[in-house]
Formats: sequence, C-alpha cells, structure tokens
Amino acid sequence: MKLARILTFALLLVSAVTLTAAAQAPALPDVDRFGPQVGETVPPFALVDQHGATRDLQSLAGPSGLMLVFSRSADW
Repeated sequence: MKLARILTFALLLVSAVTLTAAAQAPALPDVDRFGPQVGETVPPFALVDQHGATRDLQSLAGPSGLMLVFSRSADW
C-alpha cells in the first residue's frame, strides 16, 4: 500500500513537471517559411503610404537598390 502511494505520487510529480515545461516553451514560428528571406528579390508591389500616395517598388528603389524593413506598431 505504501509503495503504491509512492509510485502514484512519483507519477503525478513527473506529469506536473512535464506539463509545466510544455506550457513554458511556446512553439516558435518557422521563419524560413514566412515572407521574403534575407537577400531574396521581392516581387513588384504597389502600396498606399500614410499620406495616401501610391508607392511601388520602382519608385522607391534607388541606384543601389532598396532595403525593406518591416515593423509592427503597438497600436495595430
């Protein structure tokens, strides 16, 4: 009877530790599958800027090319 209690306690303890570890480690996204990768050429695009003007890849690129930087605002 005492051995059964010890084994039950050990099993519950291992289960709790496993569940806690799984809850603390969120799955990270696979960044190799999302969006253009570093050094990759993006397809032509046209977007409206904050002033309502349409901007396309051709109008934004300079003689050395263009660096696109994506960031999210906290108020989106």
